[in-house]
Amino acid sequence: MSEFLGIHHASVIVADTARALAFYVDILGMQVDAARPELGFPGAWLKVGDAQQIHLLELPNPDSVDARPAHAGRDRHTALRLRGLDTVQSRLERHGIPFTRSRSGRRALFCHDPDGNGIELIEAAQSD
Repeated sequence: MSEFLGIHHASVIVADTARALAFYVDILGMQVDAARPELGFPGAWLKVGDAQQIHLLELPNPDSVDARPAHAGRDRHTALRLRGLDTVQSRLERHGIPFTRSRSGRRALFCHDPDGNGIELIEAAQSD
């Protein structure tokens, strides 16, 4: 029998690693994990909590990024829990990045990265 313990990482295809890092690091506030080995293509690993990551892969995208839903909750997306949602919301507004709020009643918002990848940002409860 298998026991799943969590998600180790999610991979996100990007057209330009530097542009993606400007979004994920400078706007969202993530940190780069320098342990990424040379994989034969550009990219970066980003720290999400203690043991999870987002892997940015600068590779040709097999999916169309045109006509994605404005509300990323109605599309493929990566959901991230965080503390300080208001701070990230202010950064998104300051950089002119559109977002929508969760329709579930949770303190959460949805946006897209520069490559159209959906991101959900969920405020963690104080007890988390």
